[in-house]
Amino acid sequence: MAGPLIVLASTSRYRRELLQRLRLPFEIHAPQVDEAALPTEVPRDTALRLARSKALQVAASFASAVVIGSDQTVDFDGVLLGKPLSHQAALAQLSVLQGRTAVFYTALAMVGPSAGQMQIACVPTTVTFRKLSQHQLDTYLHSDQPYDCAGSAKIESLGIALIEGAVSDDPTALIGLPLIRLTSMLAEAGIQVLARS
Repeated sequence: MAGPLIVLASTSRYRRELLQRLRLPFEIHAPQVDEAALPTEVPRDTALRLARSKALQVAASFASAVVIGSDQTVDFDGVLLGKPLSHQAALAQLSVLQGRTAVFYTALAMVGPSAGQMQIACVPTTVTFRKLSQHQLDTYLHSDQPYDCAGSAKIESLGIALIEGAVSDDPTALIGLPLIRLTSMLAEAGIQVLARS
């Protein structure tokens, strides 16, 4: 007997590729959510609110499905660093991060399969950046073009060279979808990743 439909409430190719690692069939549906932070919101709360909003918004169109929403923010000394969207903005972000530490908050929300059932979590990753020259940062940005990544670094690609160290309970959280926590959530919803066929 087939399990419930799994829907990823995201168009992020990074999250899609991560979810594919679990080898479960799933669909993708783009959430229609304003990702702007609220004026008094701290970065962790922004990530949690947006992950929840994405999952709930898509779940409204998929009765009895398991819908996964996720969002990531970067907290640098209490300031939220979002997606840079341009080369100059990314260079400015990486320049201030040189030799410093920031916390990447990756929030995860899962709705269903029962009406009203929601699980939510936030996995922090503390990242310390190397001290690099402006030329090195510029070279990196032209190579990876991480303009759609909070913190301006694709850790799964050449961006790993920007990092001095990272501490997290889940190595996939920094890429954008904490699979260790998600596997636990799926099990709670009755979906076993390693179930016998």
